Order: sequence, then structure tokens, then C-alpha cells
Amino acid sequence: MSLDDPIVADVLADLAPAVQPSPAATGLPSRFACFVTGTDTEIGKTLTSSALLHALVARGVRACGMKPVAAGAEMRDGELHNEDADSLIAAGNVTMLRSLTTPYMLKEPAAPHIAAALEGVSIESVPILAAYLEIAAASDAVVVEGVGGFRVPLSPGFDSADLAQQLDLPVILVVGMRLGCISQALLTVEAIEARGLTVIGWVANTLEVEMRFLDENIDALIERIPAPLLGRVPRLAQPSAEAAAAYLDFTGLPNWPAQQPNT
Repeated sequence: MSLDDPIVADVLADLAPAVQPSPAATGLPSRFACFVTGTDTEIGKTLTSSALLHALVARGVRACGMKPVAAGAEMRDGELHNEDADSLIAAGNVTMLRSLTTPYMLKEPAAPHIAAALEGVSIESVPILAAYLEIAAASDAVVVEGVGGFRVPLSPGFDSADLAQQLDLPVILVVGMRLGCISQALLTVEAIEARGLTVIGWVANTLEVEMRFLDENIDALIERIPAPLLGRVPRLAQPSAEAAAAYLDFTGLPNWPAQQPNT
């Protein structure tokens, strides 16, 4: 199911009063939106997504992050919270219901299909696509962070690659720099392109205090990934959206917004 599916089209029709005419129809620049994926889990997707949102907010645009599926949530103040989802909320400047920014908030810190099964939940695309449409209607820019690597199962017959394909957004790849990352990165790029999606940039996120041949690994990836390196994020003593953004340059990305006046 995709954004062009009749069911989703019906949802879009319901949202029509809140949805503005498309940028192409009005002659305005297209809005920025992307899907952030990675070579594995715990390799810096949230840090990169938060840095993207920080940079967008700094340019004076309404930016919202979305973590469609989050596993590993705990109850606080009567509401489920997930650290990654909370980081995206903190980095953006558009307030939306958590049920929209994270339609599937799961308690067990496990692969999503396992966590969902434990709660008797079936992760489906329609609620996610409908939530994305509502967020996009209320924002100038949307950053969607995937879960785990690119091919993580979400439910029988549906995985994170299917979700990325249905959202049909350009992809930013986060490469966790460690031994074996070259093959992981290139295989992920192949999988993204096999879905008809485009990698518009990649981030080298340093995972080890001292990785041997770090420069050589990055050079090998620069030669082989058909998208620009957006920057190298070192191991940060205190990781934050602002700290990571200082090492990244997003200005060459397609539809990246110009600096807004009086911001």
C-alpha cells in the first residue's frame, strides 16, 4: 500500500481542508522531506535525524520528526515514551500528537515484529501513511526515521523497506563506522535502490573511540556510494542534535530550504 492507494487517498481526502496545494501547483519550491535509515541498529540514525531537524529549525522552517515504529518504550506521566521518539520531538518545532509522530509505540526493546506480537499488535502501513500526511500538512519539513536497519521486519510480509518504498521519500543513509561497515553500507545502498528509492546523502558516524583505518574506510565508501558524504560525526562526549549538526552539511540536499529572514 502506498500514498497513491485508494484507502490512503480517502484518508488524504478527509485531511483535505488542512492540506495546502502542492508546491508544484503553486510555483513554490518543494518542501523538504526524507527517510533516514542505517546500516544497523544503534548506529546514529536518531542523532542524524535530530541534527537534521535542528538544522531545519535553525533555518526558520516548521520541522517535525516522525519515528513511525519505536520499540523499547516505558510509561512516564501516564504516557508511553521512547528515547528516540522523544529526541525527535525535542529537536523539531512542530507539536503533534505522539500517536501521529509514532503510531506504533511498543514496550519491549526487541525487533518490532517481536515486540508487536507480544502486545497483540499488527504493524500496518495505513496508520503510518495517514499520520505522515497529517504531519506533512502541518509542517514545512518532515524527517522520518526508520527502525533498525533497512530490512527490519515489522509484521508478516511487511518490513521497513516496504514502508520506505510506500512513503516514497529520498533516503539519507547513516553508516556506523566500524569493521565491516563497507559491505554493510554498499548492500544497504543496493537494497534502497532496488526499491526504486534514491540515496541523496550519507553520514559517517564514528562508533569506536579509535577505529583503525577510519579514513581509508570513508574514502572507500566515498568512491562507491553514488551520493555525497554529508559529514563525519566523531564520538561525541555529550551527543546532541546541535553537537552533531556542527559536523554535517545538509545545504546541498534536494529541496533544502533557504534561510528564512528574521530568524
